[in-house]
Amino acid sequence: MYLYPRWIRAWHMINALMFLILIATGLSMQYTDKNSTFYMVGFAMSVRWHNFAAIVLTINYIAFVTGNLISKNGGHYKIKKENFVQDLISQAKFYGFGMFKGEKHPFPVTEKSKFNPLQKITYVFAMYVAFPFLIISGIGLFFPEITIDRFFGVSRLILTDVLHITMGFFLSIFMIIHIYTCTLGRTPFSLFKGMITGYHEHDEEHVD
Repeated sequence: MYLYPRWIRAWHMINALMFLILIATGLSMQYTDKNSTFYMVGFAMSVRWHNFAAIVLTINYIAFVTGNLISKNGGHYKIKKENFVQDLISQAKFYGFGMFKGEKHPFPVTEKSKFNPLQKITYVFAMYVAFPFLIISGIGLFFPEITIDRFFGVSRLILTDVLHITMGFFLSIFMIIHIYTCTLGRTPFSLFKGMITGYHEHDEEHVD
């Protein structure tokens, strides 16, 4: 089943690569001093690569949102209120113990719905809440003069930095969980293969 058009695959690969660069350079800047001789990546180089990856990631994100607005891919991110809580519980039960007992997936992938309820709410929060805050706070750190001076007596740079680090941490955890759940397909590598070929391989029990 062809689920991942070329633009989605290109966006996904660029997004993953840039985010890995941001994690490595961000950690290096966070835990090394400008004059320190102990670092993963040199401080000055980390700043340059972090800024470069951030710019590419931002452009890539704009392309992602635009693509979702003008294509049917955006429909996969729409959350239905009907049976919302029950569907989340069903999916959580499956992840918690159902899949270890060989039970069938309660929400198999279809052309109209490629995300299960837990994936959908997580992806919506990651892509439409955390990512915008990450980008906005990053711009605020790059151009501190455009941010408010103080908020409730706290420095604008401290607040912006805390927001940026918090969103970066959440998205880093999201990326780890995302990679893990991608091993839960028909085979441990079938979902990764799908992001290369564009075709989703059904679980054997769901093949007609």
